[in-house]
Amino acid sequence: MNTKGVILQGSSRSDGNTNKVVTFIKDKTGFDTIDLKSKHISYFDYDFKNQEDDFIPLMNEIVNNYDIIIFATPVYWYAMSGIMKIFFDRITDCLKVEKEIGRKLRGKTMGMISCGSDSELKEGFEMPFIESANYLGMHYLGSIHTWIENEMISELVQKKLNSFIEENIKN
Repeated sequence: MNTKGVILQGSSRSDGNTNKVVTFIKDKTGFDTIDLKSKHISYFDYDFKNQEDDFIPLMNEIVNNYDIIIFATPVYWYAMSGIMKIFFDRITDCLKVEKEIGRKLRGKTMGMISCGSDSELKEGFEMPFIESANYLGMHYLGSIHTWIENEMISELVQKKLNSFIEENIKN
């Protein structure tokens, strides 16, 4: 199976803890990565006056080149990062203005990786990802919660990541 995937990293730190996990997964899967922090993506606007930013070109790149989209976000205040939330809000542009992009999301696969300072993820964190996949007609492959200990990915988290990759991505 030669499925092309991309990991969208939505962290306020390009080289932070979430990036450690993203790099680990990239090394195991060969997926490309896109750092949302490196893009100029403006918040959602009902008047769609922000069409000149990086969102539409980025979405075109994603829908035309990838079958699997993995969202990687740190846990900030019990929720996805602001950068990731803005990205999700802007998907509305693909349903209202750039409808062809929205149609191309249908049938693709989505997953979510969270990275926090705690080994437990609060109930409800994953819901926006699941429901967005359902709404967009995407297959939801699941999620994994990770954390960093002493600036490293622990053996336990590595084992969980390897299982997640084997069961959900390479399968």
